[in-house]
Amino acid sequence: MGSYSPMWVSQTLQETVETLARAEFSGTERKTLAAVVITMFPSRIVCLTEETTETLYLLGEGHRVVGISGYTVRPPEARQKPKVSSFLHARYEKIEALAPDLILAFSDLQSAMTGDLIKRGYPVFTFNQRGVTEILQMIRVLGGIVGVPEKGNALARELEAGLATIRTATSHFPRRPRVYFEEWDDPLISGIRWVEELIEIAGGEPVFPQLRDAKLAKDRIVSHEQVIAAAPDVIIGSWCGKPVRKDRIAARPGWDSIPAVRRGDIYEVKSTYILQPGPASLTAGIERVHGILALWANASRTPGPGAPG
Repeated sequence: MGSYSPMWVSQTLQETVETLARAEFSGTERKTLAAVVITMFPSRIVCLTEETTETLYLLGEGHRVVGISGYTVRPPEARQKPKVSSFLHARYEKIEALAPDLILAFSDLQSAMTGDLIKRGYPVFTFNQRGVTEILQMIRVLGGIVGVPEKGNALARELEAGLATIRTATSHFPRRPRVYFEEWDDPLISGIRWVEELIEIAGGEPVFPQLRDAKLAKDRIVSHEQVIAAAPDVIIGSWCGKPVRKDRIAARPGWDSIPAVRRGDIYEVKSTYILQPGPASLTAGIERVHGILALWANASRTPGPGAPG
């Protein structure tokens, strides 16, 4: 027996549904057909992280979402759904009450929680996207899972086009600024893959490119001395769950020698825009990064300090 791709199966089912939709049926037959279609794909989905919730809404399938992570902020209307988890802990009784037919999770960091859910008998699909290409793949795969592969492909193509537009817009930069992106302040953590890739698309050069292959935060810790030696032109902070204190960054011992500190090029991009590997980072996140780097590029054409962050 041959092997079958899940995406091929979803595409075939979708084509069948579309063919049936064009046929002539009585009212009763249409109700029966609708019931069959509903059972083909998951219709009660719990999302344990924000990026799958946002993706489903962008696909026009937000009505399938019945439970979300408490950290979800995008889209705003999704926050009306029951909150069933933090990033690392689930409220199993709330999930059980929602009777989900699919639970979506992200990364090895949620493996303990998803393992418990599997033992409780729930179907769980865990994504592990770490780079821009993988984020786009996640969108396409999720579209296939819920039976709308053409919508998934269209959304991915739209996001790819947006990234290409930003990449083209960087051609006027006099040079690409060296960028230090700080995910956390104590210890200093940097180098998460999709952010580093977005910085490059937005016109910058990450100062710690060697860190992007490290999946765990503990393997992406850097020292103050390393940042000072890297001499970034721009510092962008995004501290998950708390605001970036640019004054504290500037006041760190020895950091006054860093070009970004001397010129006042210290900025914040809120974590909800950039630190979730989904549509937000490929739209609002990179747009903010590109805006910062474009501001630096324009200021660097003339002598004098850059605009403050």
